[in-house]
Amino acid sequence: MNASDHGFNPAFNMATIRQAINETIERVRIPTPTRLRDLIRQIRAARTAAEERAVVNRECAYIRSTFREEDSVWRCRNIAKLLYIHMLGYPAHFGQLECLKLTASPRFTDKRIGYLGAMLLLDERQDVHLLITNCLKNDLNSPTQFVVGLALCTLGAIASPEMARDLAGEVEKLMRSPNAYIRKKAALCAFRIIKRVPELMEIFLPATRSLLNEKNHGILIAGVTLITEMCEKSSDTLNHFKKIVPNLVRILKNLILAGYSPEHDVSGVSDPFLQVKILRLLRILGHNDPDASEAMNDILAQVATNTETSKNVGNTILYETVLSIMDIKSEGGLRVLAVNILGRFLLNSDKNIRYVALNTLLRTVHADISAVQRHRTTILECLKDPDVSIRRRAMELSFALINSQNIRAMSKELLVFLEKADPEFKAQCSSRMVHVAERYATSIRWRLDTLLSVLIAAGNYVRDDVVSSTIHLILNSPPEEQAYIGLRLWSSVHNVANSEEKQPLLQVAVWTIGEYGDLLLSSERIEEHQLVDIYQRLLWSTSVSTTTKQYALVSLAKLSTRIRTKEEETRVKQMIEAFGSHLNIDLQQRGVEFAQLFRDYSHLRPALLEKMPKIQKTLPNGTDAEGGGFDDQQPTIDLIEGGDDGDSSLMINTSGGMVGKMGSDSRALLDLLGGGDDPIDGLALTPTADVLISGSTTATTNGKSVVGGAPLPPTTGNNQDLLDLLGSLDMPASTPPAAVNSSLGASTPVLGGIGLDLNSLNDNSIKNGTGGPNLLANSSSFGGLDNLLNSNLSPTTMPTTMPAMLPGLGSPLGSGLGSLTSPTSPTGLVSTNGTTGSLFSDFSAAVINNNDEHAKLLTALDKNGILVQLSAKHTGGALQILMTATNNSLTTLEQYLFQAAVPRSFSLQMLSPSGSTLPPGGTITQEMRVTSTAKATLRMRLRISYQSDGNPVQEQTEVSGFPEEPTE
Repeated sequence: MNASDHGFNPAFNMATIRQAINETIERVRIPTPTRLRDLIRQIRAARTAAEERAVVNRECAYIRSTFREEDSVWRCRNIAKLLYIHMLGYPAHFGQLECLKLTASPRFTDKRIGYLGAMLLLDERQDVHLLITNCLKNDLNSPTQFVVGLALCTLGAIASPEMARDLAGEVEKLMRSPNAYIRKKAALCAFRIIKRVPELMEIFLPATRSLLNEKNHGILIAGVTLITEMCEKSSDTLNHFKKIVPNLVRILKNLILAGYSPEHDVSGVSDPFLQVKILRLLRILGHNDPDASEAMNDILAQVATNTETSKNVGNTILYETVLSIMDIKSEGGLRVLAVNILGRFLLNSDKNIRYVALNTLLRTVHADISAVQRHRTTILECLKDPDVSIRRRAMELSFALINSQNIRAMSKELLVFLEKADPEFKAQCSSRMVHVAERYATSIRWRLDTLLSVLIAAGNYVRDDVVSSTIHLILNSPPEEQAYIGLRLWSSVHNVANSEEKQPLLQVAVWTIGEYGDLLLSSERIEEHQLVDIYQRLLWSTSVSTTTKQYALVSLAKLSTRIRTKEEETRVKQMIEAFGSHLNIDLQQRGVEFAQLFRDYSHLRPALLEKMPKIQKTLPNGTDAEGGGFDDQQPTIDLIEGGDDGDSSLMINTSGGMVGKMGSDSRALLDLLGGGDDPIDGLALTPTADVLISGSTTATTNGKSVVGGAPLPPTTGNNQDLLDLLGSLDMPASTPPAAVNSSLGASTPVLGGIGLDLNSLNDNSIKNGTGGPNLLANSSSFGGLDNLLNSNLSPTTMPTTMPAMLPGLGSPLGSGLGSLTSPTSPTGLVSTNGTTGSLFSDFSAAVINNNDEHAKLLTALDKNGILVQLSAKHTGGALQILMTATNNSLTTLEQYLFQAAVPRSFSLQMLSPSGSTLPPGGTITQEMRVTSTAKATLRMRLRISYQSDGNPVQEQTEVSGFPEEPTE
């Protein structure tokens, strides 16, 4: 009988026996810790947060003590409990080193908990994670596949750039492993490494392509995911993988035609996860590639027609198919099929699918609007959906579908929606209704009726631009249309209920009645006392806002010149005089001043309160909204209301040929330069005088100007740190302003902060055509700006042809401020001999575009879905720049404004932009020209502003790297 017969194994050496004995002694000596399931029960049994914290703190204290005693027997259980505590949000960082000790353990159970703890408690911000690199390398070479899988999962989760570079070679080797489980894990780990360190992509390229030849679906999904990430990161890799399109088409075709496979079947669809991944990769490979698109057209048509739509799984595949069809160079019939699929989605009972359909249609409507128009009825039905997100997307899509053929039908539906819409929709919907009515109006009367319906339906949620647009339209309408809309507004106000909820309607109504009260009275439908009664009701009502009462008080004063009976005129006078003691200082001032017109200046009242003349909207190219140009023969000065935002516009046109514009453009430039309201040292800037000039009459109030019955807020000087925008450019420090000409008195108002003496703009100077270039040349109040920008402009050194009029300042600061430019009129070139030339007359005939091989393309902004690029090219001794703004978002961007500033050693000139509205997928272009006056490097500071869903957005950036001027 040998030793083995007694159960003794010689291989069981003494060291092993000693370890087993020590572990048994440790278990006896140290009490058994609480199990994880028992800790979970205790925490869940806590009735209050304080009880829970007490349990957690007690257990954490015990775990800390075992860590200090180097307890290796129960380390795995303690780390498991600590990870649960960490998941509850309590600090568990003190277990990081213990996790590293578990990963080094030879036992698989210890490694599993150790690597899980490493993934939860470690990240690249902590130096401790570097200690795990060697352990990961050892386990990546382990003969056990599950240990290798643990190491690959951990590496993908916590890999820092340094760790990824150290272990990328090991991962690449594992991608070639004969074990399918390891190949799948290695491919996913490579995906995470490339996401963190894109430059390691080339290491994995050879092994990646072979993954598509696998039969295992798990490896196929991992391989397609890895290739998709590579193609998105590198254009060169994208071109490399375009050769695999036939392979992807073959795999997708086999999935569609394959029979039932219980291993991969999900609701009757064969492996939908792999299908979605392949469709997404095909979309990337076929983008802007006609050949690749042609190769995948047939399979996309098969997927679109053969996929079951009764289950959500099929809808997912169809959605990816639609995105792929619309994003590649697909055939027209295939695009119609894709839009029809989205139309079927709109009829689905699942609101998530309906939302996805509307969202996708909104992105594709500009690609094939005729196909989307077929589903217009279904889209309009979505306006009645109870889900707010669906209603919002349906509203945006409805406005995108409006054209000149369907404007009447669509506006009728949208007005019904506006009337019943939630308050959050009314402001945006009303503004868009005004926009489409202006763009596609079939007649003036229809447009007036539409705007009135908008005012009634939207109530107080109407934005200020709707009020100003309606007033502007009424002002420029024919007399018969003015009488018609006046009667309709009278009827609306006379029968209005809850007037406090329709203040904008009241403002437009009283303005119209005050201006055209004679037309209303001549219709013989309204008596004079009825008009005065309605004003009395509004002015004495406590529910009417102060702004509306301002409109009404000015309108009532104008109406006094339209009525004929002394009795009603006396009532009007008494009502106005009653406001002379009003608590509101603005209404009190209006009451006092208008009362003076009834007493001491009654002979001037008819002339002062005559009808407003028609106002043409001035476009950036110097023409009015009706297509006409400025009248170069008749000198006029008109200060008109530019809207309810407080901006006013001063157009000066003299026989000398000088055209200046004071208002929103100058505000925009001063804002670009960091303007504000408070004066600063070194700038001779003063607040703008408040002046109303209408024909031969002037009416000025203290702090408020009145235009045509509407209150005009005072304009203020924009004079706070002009050089804020150019802070990093080579502008000189500001110098003390030059002394102002002593001939200007202390009370002389200075316009725009540049010393334009308003007292010199008298009737004689206007009638005689003076006050043109000589007026500006002789003004000595340029001091602050002139010295600040080192401009040598003076009456004696002014050039014969001034390069660029600063928009809105009326000042030819050619050499000093000409390089600070916003998009202004290209007709701003002024000659002292009275002739007007083109500012860009010497522009090269060569057209710059983004595809010009000689032009350098610079990306100025790529944020929130808007991409702004500059294409620069030297032509004719100057740098020609084409700005292209592309809207890649799902919303229409309005009031887009591009502003630019360059150092003083350069001169910048800008043409008008191609538009101010950016629909989804739309573009706006604008040409610029930069000339250099000194040897310097061009840097350009840009400010880009627009409105998205009614919210103003403003971005500021700096661009450099423009091409250098070629040397001869």
